[in-house]
Amino acid sequence: MSWFGRLKAGLSRTARSIGDGVAGILRRRKLDAAAIEDLEDLLISADLGAAAAARLAGGLKSRRFEGNASPEQVRRALADDIAEILAPVARPLAPDPARKPHVVLAVGVNGTGKTTTLGKLASLWRGEGRKAVLAACDTYRAAAVEQLQIWGERAGAAVVVGKPGGDPAGLAFDALARAQAEGADLLLIDTAGRLQNKADLMAQLAKIVRVLKKRDETAPHDTVLVLDATTGQNAHRQVAAFREMADITGLVVTKLDGTARGGVAVALAEAFGLPIHAVGVGEDIDDLRPFEPRAFAAALVGLEPD
Repeated sequence: MSWFGRLKAGLSRTARSIGDGVAGILRRRKLDAAAIEDLEDLLISADLGAAAAARLAGGLKSRRFEGNASPEQVRRALADDIAEILAPVARPLAPDPARKPHVVLAVGVNGTGKTTTLGKLASLWRGEGRKAVLAACDTYRAAAVEQLQIWGERAGAAVVVGKPGGDPAGLAFDALARAQAEGADLLLIDTAGRLQNKADLMAQLAKIVRVLKKRDETAPHDTVLVLDATTGQNAHRQVAAFREMADITGLVVTKLDGTARGGVAVALAEAFGLPIHAVGVGEDIDDLRPFEPRAFAAALVGLEPD
């Protein structure tokens, strides 16, 4: 199946919710003020967020539809306007060849798919001829270390592992030294994600960054927050929390295949304006791809892209 086919299948629950909702509203009435208000509520229920939903509803209101608007015309208009919201934040995670290795620090709460995301990115870049090293800096969770080792094997990437419960910053330093010595193009660092004690996690992330800079004063070059789409609006709280702790440079949104809340990517774009680097729609190694706004917007409302 093509990447768009997988994306469309992954977003099918959201698309069905929006598509059925649009059809139901227009079956009851023409596209008048009341219908547009109902459509705005529909978009909020699909987790596009109040601000984006209001913007999209305003876009529908300003359009000149000939005669009674059909559900497909409305969905196409929504797709165009959603793509317009998403276009400014669509920025693939592009390693800088002048920085070798390009250091990516991945953060996020446990269970969002951080570890699998790093494995998939390593595989994606390996397909482009780049060599990646993975660092298992969630040293207090054996399952996370083992999972990263499995993904490293799948992706053909070396994994640097320390002692259980060891210092994550020291391991990050060692991993950067190894990546430099081996001429790796990328160093991808997995981190802990326990928010119960935010002060401890903040201190740990700050130490990792401080220690990395001892070997490369420009590192990390990207700090990526990995979010689980199934959490819906809770993703907003996670963005706010991690922005207090680290200089977040972009987002990866995972697990879009398991939710009717795929619109959360639109809400995040509208609320924070942070780059969305990639989206994930499954567990397979090739189920993560760079974020493409027009394809995403079309899939979100159940259409084929232009």
